[in-house]
Amino acid sequence: MKKLGILLFFLLIGLQINAQEKKWTLQECVAHALANNISVKQSELELDLAAIDKSDAFGNFLPNLNASASNSWNTGLTQNITTGVLETQTSRNSSYGVSAGVTLFNGLRNQRQLQRVKLSKLAAQYNLDKMQDDIALFVANSYLQVLLNKENLAVVKSQNEVTQAQIERTNQLVEAGTLPKGDLLEIKATSASEVQQIAIAENAVKISLISLAQLLLVKDYDTFDIANDDYDIIDDGYVSKDVSEIIESAQKNRQEVKIAENNVALAQKDLQIARSSFYPSLSGFFNYNTRESGSSRFVQGIDPNNPTYTEEIGVVQGTNQSVIGTFPNTIIEELNPLPFQEQLYNNDGISYGVSLSVPIFNGFSARNNVKRSKVNIKRSEFQLEQAKLDLESNVYQAYVDANGALKAYEAALVALESQELAYQYAKDRYDVGLTNAFDLSQSKLRYDNTQIEVNRSKYDYIFKIKVLELYFGIPAEELKF
Repeated sequence: MKKLGILLFFLLIGLQINAQEKKWTLQECVAHALANNISVKQSELELDLAAIDKSDAFGNFLPNLNASASNSWNTGLTQNITTGVLETQTSRNSSYGVSAGVTLFNGLRNQRQLQRVKLSKLAAQYNLDKMQDDIALFVANSYLQVLLNKENLAVVKSQNEVTQAQIERTNQLVEAGTLPKGDLLEIKATSASEVQQIAIAENAVKISLISLAQLLLVKDYDTFDIANDDYDIIDDGYVSKDVSEIIESAQKNRQEVKIAENNVALAQKDLQIARSSFYPSLSGFFNYNTRESGSSRFVQGIDPNNPTYTEEIGVVQGTNQSVIGTFPNTIIEELNPLPFQEQLYNNDGISYGVSLSVPIFNGFSARNNVKRSKVNIKRSEFQLEQAKLDLESNVYQAYVDANGALKAYEAALVALESQELAYQYAKDRYDVGLTNAFDLSQSKLRYDNTQIEVNRSKYDYIFKIKVLELYFGIPAEELKF
């Protein structure tokens, strides 16, 4: 038992360590966001609602079937439902019925409504695709921001290690009398500034990780971390393509234009539905109903001992009538109902036929709905034209940004090479006493800033290439990093 407890202890420790060592890759982050992001879930709900609307539209072609039943008790002077005679009675009446109806023709409204909901479902799918692309790109940008902050932190830490080594060497030279003490103080001041930059860089890494975790709806901020992969620049030639080719591909593949085109189709379908109000509608119906009743009643009459008594006691439909007693000038009669099934059989009936409705005048509502639909078509056409213009502008912007990011990255690489040589030259001169610590610190600062700029321009270029690829029609989940 003791061994089992020890085994479980180390198993739990191992699971905890594995959980803490979990490193999220970019692909895992994108997949998790697409599965859990609230905006994506809302778009999926819209797609579910569109599927329900499609089911409703299909149901309009099917007959409707309804059943009804009622039961009531009445006391006093009421009408006997089987004879139609007003009588003083206590009665129980019940009725049952089944009705069915079907639309035979309504100006093709049902057909066009079904076509419309299919377009609505397609629009919901386009919106979902666009939302997924936006979220995937947003996650990629946040992920790259964490990588950038981590690389910047690595740069300042590495440079501070160099500075610490310089402090030790300078301290030795100061004690030997080769360098003045002011050089040592200058380098120590540089180290203090770098320590401050390390704290700022660590804070930037932590904040960017929290932002990414919130985007992924991950609650454990303390242990959340990403894989420290070094992403290379992958350009499949999109930056070198002609911008008109990218615009043409974007207009064919991007959801923004597809959504606007679908809205035009929806507006045109609404016009057809509105025009169906001008046509007659024809429907068929079938009804079956039956009823049953049971009651007892008091009937005022003449004393039966009187020879002039002529009250005729007969059988009332649905009941057996009998005299159960007499009083002065009063006959008490009891109505004994027929069996339940027999009454339902005797009292049933059916009705069926067709109903035609011809619109003649409806307060201009049908005509105004048609006019309103025509206005909506014009509006959606303008929105489509604007969507194409906006997409063209966005593609131009993304194209210019990607080319500008490429030039900035190439310039940063050249600057890094030059600053690295300059720093090495300043360090060699400092080691032989030909320059002071201040000049060395300034050269080192310029070198550090250039390394940070290379990191920034690198990830900025990677992200803008991916934006350009999205406009070219590549889905977000297929982007290469």
